[in-house]
Order: sequence, then structure tokens, then C-alpha cells
Amino acid sequence: MPDFLADCRTRLAFDLLGNTWTPVVIWSLRHGPARPHDLRRRIGGISGKVLTETLRRLEHNGLVARRTYREAPPRVEYALTELGRTLLAPIEGFGAWAAAYGDEVVAAQDRADDARPSG
Repeated sequence: MPDFLADCRTRLAFDLLGNTWTPVVIWSLRHGPARPHDLRRRIGGISGKVLTETLRRLEHNGLVARRTYREAPPRVEYALTELGRTLLAPIEGFGAWAAAYGDEVVAAQDRADDARPSG
């Protein structure tokens, strides 16, 4: 029997965090609500379209809440839900792992690239 069925909860978690920007956006919201332009400034390298898609996906999964203020011009903020906050510790763990072992991973990639035949 397969360890990771299509509908298993572990696979769900891997799928949630498997998107490049999901953990980055969650981590960027750890200190409280933020407007989209503030998030783009914090994150760097993310387009407005990709940020919007990521925020919508996080909202759909119950990890982020969207709040709209009735002002002129309209203001929107995003904040982590309690469920979203539960991902901060695992994301921090991945970050600690990357800080400790990232150089080794890059070195392995470089060795693999150097061993690849050119042409």
C-alpha cells in the first residue's frame, strides 16, 4: 500500500508548502496584518499577480484572512489565521535547516553541474 495516497493529510501539507511563495508569504505575515504592497516590498522578487494568487490560495485554505476597509481609496489587509500561525514553527525549522545545510546543497549542485557533460 502506498505511503502517500492522493488524499492523505501528509500529502496535503506537502502540497501546501510545496509552492515556492507559500512559506515566504506566511513568514512575511508573522508580525501581523499587511497590505499587498507592503508584502511585495518585504518579499522582493514576487510579482503582483503571483502575490495575489498566493494570497487567494492561502485564504482558500484557511491560512490567511482578508480584511477590506471601507475607505477611499479602498484598503485591503491580509493576516494569518490561527491555523496559518501553526505553520510558523515548521517554516522556521526549514529556514534553520537551510541556514545550516544550504552551503552543502549548493556545493552538491555545483559538483553535479561540473560532472555533467557539456554540449
